[in-house]
Amino acid sequence: MASVRLTGITKQYEDNPVLKGIDLDIADGEFVVLVGPSGCGKSTLLRIVAGLEDVSSGTVEIGGAVCNDVEPARRGIAMVFQSYALYPHMTVAENMGFALRLAGVPRAEIAERVARAAEILQIGHLLERRPKALSGGQRQRVAIGRAIVRKPQVFLFDEPLSNLDAALRGQTRVELARLHHDLQATMIYVTHDQVEAMTLGQKIVVLNGGRIEQVGTPVALYERPANTFVAGFLGSPRMNFLPGALAGEQDVVAHVRLAGGVHVDVAADASRAAPGGPVTLGVRPEHLRLLGDWESGGIPATVALVEYLGDAAIVHARAEGVPDMIAVKCRTEGAAAGPTAGTRVRLGFDPAHGHLFDANGAAMPRVPLAQ
Repeated sequence: MASVRLTGITKQYEDNPVLKGIDLDIADGEFVVLVGPSGCGKSTLLRIVAGLEDVSSGTVEIGGAVCNDVEPARRGIAMVFQSYALYPHMTVAENMGFALRLAGVPRAEIAERVARAAEILQIGHLLERRPKALSGGQRQRVAIGRAIVRKPQVFLFDEPLSNLDAALRGQTRVELARLHHDLQATMIYVTHDQVEAMTLGQKIVVLNGGRIEQVGTPVALYERPANTFVAGFLGSPRMNFLPGALAGEQDVVAHVRLAGGVHVDVAADASRAAPGGPVTLGVRPEHLRLLGDWESGGIPATVALVEYLGDAAIVHARAEGVPDMIAVKCRTEGAAAGPTAGTRVRLGFDPAHGHLFDANGAAMPRVPLAQ
């Protein structure tokens, strides 16, 4: 396997810049997920690593060697696309071994590699079938098997689960994670699905508008997002954002006056911000709660919709001065799904679970609170 280093990567089509200076190090054996909205440049970046796109500037290194002028077949990579691209007239075994046959690999070695890949992917019983006799999930495993038999230095996945239904996506995510554990291979995976990113990646790279917004582990990005874009992109339902302003003297916790006139405390260091300056409070749905009648304070809101999910309910509420509805994730017991539409509620949260962003959307440092 091999490491991958991208330095100063830019890509421009005529007057349209797609990548705007990408620097990224991927360690040998690491599973890295590139995630972001459509058009952010993640697939273009993957194709540059594969050699299917030329860079406008910058260098691509695989295994310590600069590969800018190396053709795709000699880069030691294997790519799995969103489309399975299987030959319909060939069996599963023939599809998996076709590239090896073209490369002149001996027949016995091809059979051995195909059998080993089929064992890893648990598709040994499908080797004599043709693609039309396979389910979508089975076809995708064949496409992955076709990559495995080549024994590449780096595996590249371009939204490989997009054509599968929800149940198969969940199952295949587990299989991909197991595959990485078994092969200990370097894998770069592109998706727009933040659930895939959070569950698969050892390291996540969040892209936006051709630039990297943040790189880190799933836990680090979820708990300490660098800005409002990352905070809003990772998490389902997304983080709630409430506009406000700094109020009074700032000490261990930040004191914030929300647009509706309510004052809240947040465990964030706002000492360098201008008094009275605009800020945005961010709170994830699972960290908000509906306050009881015996509790004081809170953010007044009116319930607009309740989504019952079985073990939980998502309460969507409107609050004064907040342009978007606020989502609150509540645990349910039995048939209880929380309040009904039109109910007046008050929303509270632990200051330790609040995030504070400045006028430019950058996160203010979070501070630990004494127990």
